[in-house]
Amino acid sequence: MSERDDAWKNVVGGAIGGLAGSWAMNQFMALQHKAVEKAREASKNRGERAVEAGREAIAGNEPSARQHEPQQQGEPATTKLANVVSEKVFRRKLDERQKKVAEPVVHYTFGALMGAWYGVLAELMPLTTAGMGTFYGAAVWLGADEIAVPALKLSGSPFEYPLSQHASALAAHAVYGLCTDLVRRGFVKATGGDFGREERDRHRQYRRIRSRIHAA
Repeated sequence: MSERDDAWKNVVGGAIGGLAGSWAMNQFMALQHKAVEKAREASKNRGERAVEAGREAIAGNEPSARQHEPQQQGEPATTKLANVVSEKVFRRKLDERQKKVAEPVVHYTFGALMGAWYGVLAELMPLTTAGMGTFYGAAVWLGADEIAVPALKLSGSPFEYPLSQHASALAAHAVYGLCTDLVRRGFVKATGGDFGREERDRHRQYRRIRSRIHAA
């Protein structure tokens, strides 16, 4: 099997893996959201209802503080990006129905492109696949969520969000990277690719970097 065959298999497998990783990332974030909501509900049941009832009894008909909290955190960056593209290309904003369609299209397209790029890097620089894609997922999180999205004004500054939100996003991207790598490996193996060469090249690159560090 030629190296050129392995190259296209890595790219195609990476793109498919990126789609699967994007779906897995969504499922992971949904589970996170449910876990947070359950924790909040449990905390509320342990005493918050009694406290709020006491405050309302004292304040009469004065609205509680929760009523003044924002009901939504704003549109996802993928929706904002789709709207920007629509304004630049078609000279019009997306309506609500179009936004619901555009958001997953942008999300999965970006996931597939990043997956394909991961396949390219796996072929050119096998050390990228260390951590079974989790390190790559972390790199995507850093480059996209923490740098590119704020720079494009698609979100606020990273410093405006709590550490827990950054950790949650990092974990979700690690899931994306892991799923992308597993699917890529499965595709390459199913199509007769040579993983032995990738393993050898990765260990060779690792030894080269380690020797340079020791020499310095």
